[in-house]
Order: sequence, then structure tokens, then C-alpha cells
Amino acid sequence: SPVTNSDETGFRVGYKGHWLHVTCTENLTNYDVHTKRGKEAMDDIGILPNFEGISVHDHWKPYFKYDNARHSLCNAHHLRELVFIYEQYQQEWAVKMIDLLIEIKEKVDESRPNKDHLDPSKIKGFENKYDEIIEMGLRDNIPPPEKMPKKNKRGRVKQTPAKNLLDRLNNFKEETLRFMYDFRVPFDNNLGERDIRMMKLKQKVSGCFWTFEGAEEFCIIRSYISTARKNNCRVIKAIQDAFKGNPFMIQINMQNSN
Repeated sequence: SPVTNSDETGFRVGYKGHWLHVTCTENLTNYDVHTKRGKEAMDDIGILPNFEGISVHDHWKPYFKYDNARHSLCNAHHLRELVFIYEQYQQEWAVKMIDLLIEIKEKVDESRPNKDHLDPSKIKGFENKYDEIIEMGLRDNIPPPEKMPKKNKRGRVKQTPAKNLLDRLNNFKEETLRFMYDFRVPFDNNLGERDIRMMKLKQKVSGCFWTFEGAEEFCIIRSYISTARKNNCRVIKAIQDAFKGNPFMIQINMQNSN
């Protein structure tokens, strides 16, 4: 697939915390459970280490350790953080960035039926606006002067949430605006979040899994059901066919993900 969505969430097995990982597309879902959240888990799952397309996620840092893929960040997360920055700090740049991201999304949605990209002049105009807003935000959030660390204190001087978000939007401009450059890329990571929501509901009902093997088997079954549903296959029929030894299989067209 040229684009995948990924997400992860806490998952209880017995009395210990584990992590549920999902990697998905519009017609495929893979769930897996692991004791770890980061790169070790993703390596063991084995999808992202070999993926060479565009990986959509919420800026969890271990995803960036896979430089075989390009990355796209979830703008739904950015919008929520920008709303918080405006409400908490009354910084005008945050409202301007919200308006700009929504304006770009509306322009992409309007153009998608007839094009697979925006006109270069339009892209340049949006990029210039983006840079102007970042500059405005940086002027409003001058970092504190570096001081000698206190005794037994290490690390950088703590920044405000506004400055942290500005740095991310500034350093990851291409990843934030990836949906503008490539219409195959979604504006947000809602696909991954939707696929993981059912698993959270399951945990609310049952509390946890008693064994790791049970959690693994549940992930396999739900991966199969979710994939069948995405391809308009009746779930009950897909389950019946699996018991008959003729499970639902999706036909994959191998594409150049670059």
C-alpha cells in the first residue's frame, strides 16, 4: 500500500500492562499485542521495518526510526493542541494555524475529484502562510535564557506547551503538510484511531485478557473481521467460511509505494 495508518494503546493482559498495535489501510487491518510500545515491538510485528510508503501516525517518536518510509502527522491532534494553546494562553498564532490547516484541507477536498495535486502556485502560497504563522508564534514564545543547571538537575530548560508545539510544526513542516502534497495521504490518523477504538471498548467490557496467547488469538480474529468488514463482506459469512477452511481473502494489487 502507498499509505498506512498506525496507532497504539495500552492493553491489559493478566495484571500487567501491554500494548496493542494497529497498522491499517482502507481495506486491511492488522492488530498485534506486545509487552513494549516502541521500536522493539514494531520490529517484532514486522510490518513497518519493511514498509516503503507513507506512514501516518501521531508523532510517537519510534515511528521516525524507520527512515525507509516517509511520514505524515495527524492534524486532528494538531488542531486539538492548537485549540488548547489559544484557550490557555490566548495566542493568536494558534487560531491562524487552525484556520490555515482547515483552509488547506477544504482546498484539497475540493480539488481531489478532478486532480491528484494542488497547483504549484497554490502550494507555495500555503507554505508562505504557514511560515509566517510559525514566525509569529516564535516571536510570541521567545525561549527562556539558558541558565546553569541547578544542583542535581540535568537536561534542557523546560519549555511551554506552546513552544513545544511550535517547534514540532516548524521542524516537521513537510510531514504536517504531507496531505497537501499527496492526495493519497489523509488529513489525520482517524483511520488508525477508529480501528483501535473497538479494542478499547472490548477492554472496557471484559477488563483484560488472562493470557498473552488469548490476547494474540483475539487480535488475529479481529484483524480478520475488520478486514472482511472493510471489504463489504458479511462478518458472519466470513467467520463461517473460515470454519469451512475457505476464509475470506482480499485480492492485493502490488503497487509501487513510491
